[in-house]
Amino acid sequence: MGPNLISRSITPLLLEALAESRAVGVLGPRQVGKTTLVRDLLGTASSPRYLTLDDPATREAARLDPTGFVAGLEGPTTIDEIQRVPDLLLAIKVRLDRETRPGQFLITGSADILTLPSIRDALPGRVEYVRLWPFTQTELRGPGDNFVDRLFSRDLPQPVDPPVGRRGYADRVAAGGYPGAHRRTSRARRRFFDDYVSSMVSRDVTEIARLRDAEAVGSLLRLVAARSAGLLNRESLGRALGVDRKTVDLHLRILENLLLVRELPAWHPNLSKREVKAPKVYVMDTGMMLALVGADQRKLVSDASFAGPAFETFVAMELQRLVAWSEDPPRLFHYRDRDGREVDVVMERADGSLVGVEVKSGATVTAADLRGLAHLRDTLGRRFVGGVVLYTGEATLPFGDRLYAAPIAGLWD
Repeated sequence: MGPNLISRSITPLLLEALAESRAVGVLGPRQVGKTTLVRDLLGTASSPRYLTLDDPATREAARLDPTGFVAGLEGPTTIDEIQRVPDLLLAIKVRLDRETRPGQFLITGSADILTLPSIRDALPGRVEYVRLWPFTQTELRGPGDNFVDRLFSRDLPQPVDPPVGRRGYADRVAAGGYPGAHRRTSRARRRFFDDYVSSMVSRDVTEIARLRDAEAVGSLLRLVAARSAGLLNRESLGRALGVDRKTVDLHLRILENLLLVRELPAWHPNLSKREVKAPKVYVMDTGMMLALVGADQRKLVSDASFAGPAFETFVAMELQRLVAWSEDPPRLFHYRDRDGREVDVVMERADGSLVGVEVKSGATVTAADLRGLAHLRDTLGRRFVGGVVLYTGEATLPFGDRLYAAPIAGLWD
């Protein structure tokens, strides 16, 4: 790791995968540090040869003859931005079927190539994928434990002198985690994300999705930013944009494939017939969220109705990033029923155990804030490991059997 680089928590997972799998893919949005990470690994346990498909000549050679291109590669090779020539993956499959030694290819992609049917069906068992998201707060602060794993171990954080109130967190929430944006001023961050969306529309949407009206995808992203942490209502989005539901569905899939928007499905184990089935929708980064709606840290402090969704987005997407390097990664959901009980994030492991997380931008917690968590605990019994309300207060507090409140700073401190 270079002296000025922030250590990425997935690095040990990536090195382990390279030692055991024939090929490894690093998937993440553009400009989250994939290229920096893989190039930093060159000469260690990764591959000594580096090729990027952002280079026009390399891309054209790969596109014209994918099989011949791969056949000409000797030794371990890194191929950056593989989604620009997806047919290369099918040529890589042929090579991996013939040669089974580990660490032959390290590929990166700024789109979820697993959503491409030809790729999803062709490569199971041959390529191990890891996710790289914008920086977690743990990475920005320095080495630390994984909050998700701690929750499942019932090890509640006890942060020392955490910030209190929205003002204490506003700069962190507004900055987000994009390496090229989080240290900028609000004005400079807005310019960064305006350029980011313009580039994404002109290159990725046009090239990957081949849409005639690629600008409409950028418009949807801005609208999702304004409604982040809300229930997904495709009809309402369509009315706001002047398009039909099918178009909204298509454009949402594109934004999800570009790893910019995340849907959190509803968790509904039939506890009652009154459960809400609609997913929630989030922009993946609060720095992007605020920039796209023209807000900054001052609005987080002054406008409680805006701060609530922003803080929920911040926490929910931080949990999503932590899952990428969790010891036993859970799946993420939300829970809501028509009786007003809700849990912002439900994390369920493969063995059925789960924890719940509720988010408050306020500095006080009451029993009403734990109503949804208590409902899950009382209904699920031993499957329910614990629930926590993350808030902007200063102390970790017990609220009865397996229920707690803890400062948001516990995510990284």
